[in-house]
Amino acid sequence: MKFLREFLSYTSSLPRLAIWAVGTFLFLGIFAPWLTPHDPNAQNLLQAHLGPSFAHWLGTDHVGRDTLSRLILSARTSVVGMTLVLVLALSVGVTIGTVAGYRRGWVEEGLMRIVDVGLAMPSLIVALAVIGIFGTGYWNMILALALAWWPGSARISRAVAVNVMNRPHIESLRVLGASPARIYFHHLLPATLGAVLVYATADAGAVALAIATLSFLGLGIQPPTPEWGQMLVDALPYLESSPRQVILPGLALTLAVIGFNLLGESIALNRVPTPLSRKILRQRRITAAAWKKA
Repeated sequence: MKFLREFLSYTSSLPRLAIWAVGTFLFLGIFAPWLTPHDPNAQNLLQAHLGPSFAHWLGTDHVGRDTLSRLILSARTSVVGMTLVLVLALSVGVTIGTVAGYRRGWVEEGLMRIVDVGLAMPSLIVALAVIGIFGTGYWNMILALALAWWPGSARISRAVAVNVMNRPHIESLRVLGASPARIYFHHLLPATLGAVLVYATADAGAVALAIATLSFLGLGIQPPTPEWGQMLVDALPYLESSPRQVILPGLALTLAVIGFNLLGESIALNRVPTPLSRKILRQRRITAAAWKKA
């Protein structure tokens, strides 16, 4: 109950729009197979380009597939892909960043120069290069985006790790004879993960957008798997006759990206200490003076 109260008090300071957008996106991604009213890949050319009705709430596409079902299952595709990319990228980035911050010296210099090279190249260009080498496909797309995203988490991890290693309790552990493994796994790694996960919340929206971009270019998720970028490219020839097919997946992707960006920014700002007001400073001076007098 205490954890629930702390969680509710913390989320109350976050923007409601971001919470609703991200919550809906994750809910649809997790429970999509049980929420789709029709088979997302079932085609019926006799029902192509139908408008909204009781049978098809958001109409059908150019081959008669239910648009609502494909939108819901596309959220699941994005959630799974986004999670895999972030897990792989954070695993590599946090490992490299914490090792660099722990070892320092030439190890840190060598690892950080590799990270600088990765940060110097745009993530989408790296992803396109990897896909160009290994070919298109779902797992190649996941690998490409993970390789493009790990340098950012490595840089953040290294900065946090250096800060943690300079704290007095780490020096006390060394004096008391704590092993390097204990310092790394019990003190350095948990503190670094907590800070990096905050920034990963904002990166989630960018990863979802990158997945849709690669699918739109035909280099990511291949049909008939529902995906928002794939739905956009399929609907482009019918933009004038049926703009609904382009607007709906574009709107869903936009809301998801904006929600993650707002949520990540809000969480990051909540972790930044706010300056004390004059009233609070005056009260603390009065309290300190009373203690000194006592």
